[in-house]
Amino acid sequence: MNEVITNFKNKITAFWGSKSKMQKIMLISTTVALILIAIVSSILLTRTTMVPLYSNLSPSETGSIKENLDSRGVTNEIKDNGTTIMVPEQNVDTLKVELAADGIPNSGSIDYSFFAQNAGLGMTDNEFNVLKLDSMQTELANLMKNIDGINNANVMINLPEKGIFVSDTSEEASASIVLNTKPGYKFDEGQIKSLYHLVSKSIPNLPTENIVIMNQNFEYFDLKNENNSGNTFVAQNEIKKEIERDIQRQVQNMLGTIMGPDKVVVSVTADIDFTQENREENIVTPVDEENMAGIAISAQRVNETYTGDNTVAGGVPQGEDSSDSLASYQAGANGNGDYDKMDETINYEVNRIKKQIVESPYKVRDLGIQVMVEPPNPKDVNSLSQQSQDDITKILSTVIRTTINKDNTGTALTDTDLANKIAISVQPFNGKVTFDNPVQSEIPVWVYIVGGALLVAVIILLILYLRSKKRDDYIEKEFEELQDNEMLEVADLSEEQETEATLKRKQLEKLAKERPDEFAKLLRSWIAED
Repeated sequence: MNEVITNFKNKITAFWGSKSKMQKIMLISTTVALILIAIVSSILLTRTTMVPLYSNLSPSETGSIKENLDSRGVTNEIKDNGTTIMVPEQNVDTLKVELAADGIPNSGSIDYSFFAQNAGLGMTDNEFNVLKLDSMQTELANLMKNIDGINNANVMINLPEKGIFVSDTSEEASASIVLNTKPGYKFDEGQIKSLYHLVSKSIPNLPTENIVIMNQNFEYFDLKNENNSGNTFVAQNEIKKEIERDIQRQVQNMLGTIMGPDKVVVSVTADIDFTQENREENIVTPVDEENMAGIAISAQRVNETYTGDNTVAGGVPQGEDSSDSLASYQAGANGNGDYDKMDETINYEVNRIKKQIVESPYKVRDLGIQVMVEPPNPKDVNSLSQQSQDDITKILSTVIRTTINKDNTGTALTDTDLANKIAISVQPFNGKVTFDNPVQSEIPVWVYIVGGALLVAVIILLILYLRSKKRDDYIEKEFEELQDNEMLEVADLSEEQETEATLKRKQLEKLAKERPDEFAKLLRSWIAED
């Protein structure tokens, strides 16, 4: 036994002594790395991943659930100040089904099944009305969750109290709804109309005018009223809201992409010119604008010349009574004379332009944009740099400059004018609407990295082991052949006692002489090993 241990120790010592300093460092580093990887992998593989089973629980609910889990022998942890209970990831689905079968958790939102389970005579009218209202809100929220594009919904309904007398006029109900919509999802007018119709028909005496729907980004979904087309004021107000909403959504999406959708709130106020002008213009302009002259299309010239003599005029006109002193010519003196007359008429053609102009309404006379921005660190207002605020101001200035009608201003807007139309407020948002989103467990990326490194290390070690084993088998085979073929000859060479080293040297010399090819292979394998 001691001889075996001694031989094994000698082999290890010879193997270690045959290695260079760099090879020794590599062997030690590889061994340490493999040990560390094995330790970390064993810890990761044996560690239990805990995920939320239920969240936003009351202390009584958390206690009842923990008591049930402890009785089942399930490992659990309590987080978030007692509002969340964690269980192993592989047991989540099974526990939810089993606890639901036991009626746990027996609280939270109340639906219509509550009345079937708790029907009795001890409930007062006020308690019944409160539970009925809560169940209506829950059922309406569940209906809206099934609509494409909606992740979650919070519903608040206000039901009027019934009058004591029959003659009392019944008041109308109202509803406020906050939707948690999918990022980037756009609702068309048909879907918005369906939402309003669903809410209006689910609650008694609830007209669509008393419904307000918005999403988590403070974006309102307004219903277009088709019956208000004959009312000028209502129609113009709807158009004004539509213009403001389009600009608000454009700015909200643009700034939300930069800052985050829940970090920006945008409000837009617009002054719209609804004047519609119909006019006709008849414009006459010269063809030759430089000389202010037209084209001559016709001309007429008349020249008259007269030359007279000194014949005395007088006598009685023909057919007149000579006794009438009035029917006679007065003789003129010196009757010689002449005159020239020139009459010229030219017709010019000019440009005659006739315009019938219909000015379209809905011009934006003025526009104001108010933006509230939450800094990256809500507790530090100065965490939003001045450069970011200047960039937001430039974006809003461009929107205002390109939206306001140029005919109304007459002149270009100055930087001072634009600054008066923009308001930016940087402050934390304390009134955010939050939704309960289930936490999805994911395997961390570093687990894949460690697993891949471990796999690569195992493959490298396996390759090195196979190569070393193959080399050792080859060397051992060569020595066995030499011993079988040359043992007797070597024993006859000398009668003196030979050592193992002397025997191996003689065998190698014999191999080099008789089979040089195999001896060369053996040398190459030794050199490669070193």
